[in-house]
Amino acid sequence: MTPSNHAPATARAGSGRTAMIFAAGRGERMRPLTDTCPKPLLEAGGKPLIVWQIERLAASGYTRIVINHAWLGAQIEAALGNGSRFGVTLHYSPEHDALETAGGIAQALPLIESNGVPEVFLAVSGDVYSAYDFARLKARAQTLAAQAEPGMHLVMVPNPPFHPNGDFALNAEGLLSLEGAPRYTFGNIGLYDTRMFRDLAPGTKRALTPYYRESIAQGRASGELYEGAWENVGTPAQLEALDTALRGAARHG
Repeated sequence: MTPSNHAPATARAGSGRTAMIFAAGRGERMRPLTDTCPKPLLEAGGKPLIVWQIERLAASGYTRIVINHAWLGAQIEAALGNGSRFGVTLHYSPEHDALETAGGIAQALPLIESNGVPEVFLAVSGDVYSAYDFARLKARAQTLAAQAEPGMHLVMVPNPPFHPNGDFALNAEGLLSLEGAPRYTFGNIGLYDTRMFRDLAPGTKRALTPYYRESIAQGRASGELYEGAWENVGTPAQLEALDTALRGAARHG
């Protein structure tokens, strides 16, 4: 099935307070740290990367969070538990082998949707640190949920040194395009409609890239530029730099 297959237009989506954290990656560039510890549990500023995300989601009103995992996933469940200490409810979607991002969503659909009702949900990466206020997305989620066709909304960031050409162009009206300028980098923070993934069989490995490209090409992808604190923590050096920065901020806060 192609990413364009989805439920009929009459099946409008809801815009609840459900979020998904992607935590299934092996973290190859983080080795040897990730040989014995899943990447989202690596610490910066005195707490695991994924805990920063959970706490920020909780502060923004997201009380139901789905976490997919594969590599050393049992450690993630043991460390985070049911989420009660964060003021949220955590649900886990285990994967024997990492299914990539779209595959992970398809596998977790029964947890994301309530009683099979389509849902516009927030998805973030468990290894990204940011100060983005997720509460800003509430109105955008309602807009997406009211649309007859499933769409997405991506939070873009200024291009980091390791990705100077960016991913997509963002115009003044907040629409994303595959070509053009100015170009920015996807910040791994996005709203998605579950209707886009219903034709993807659970257990299928599939990246989100074709979904981005098709939604953008069809004019169903909006975006916004966020220029605050954001770090894609991909290497031990980046983790160390973030740890130093967070500890310094805590000392002077």
